[in-house]
Amino acid sequence: MAYRIEVDQDVCISSGMCVADAPKLMRFNDDEVAEVIPGAEPLPDAELIRLARGCPSGALQVFDGDTPVEAF
Repeated sequence: MAYRIEVDQDVCISSGMCVADAPKLMRFNDDEVAEVIPGAEPLPDAELIRLARGCPSGALQVFDGDTPVEAF
C-alpha cells in the first residue's frame, strides 16, 4: 500500500509551499487553506515525506494506511 498525505486544516498557515511543490496533488480551498485534490494521482512515498517535511507549520501528515508515518 502506498503512503497518503492529509492536511490538518486547523494547523495550515497557507504558506503555499505544498501547492507550489506539488500542484497536481495540492490546491487551496475556498478558505485559502491547503487541501489534497480529490482523485489526484499520488506521489511516490519519498516525495510525500519530502513534501510534509517542507511544510513550515507541520500541517501535512503522511500515513501508511491508518498509521501515521513518524519520519519527521
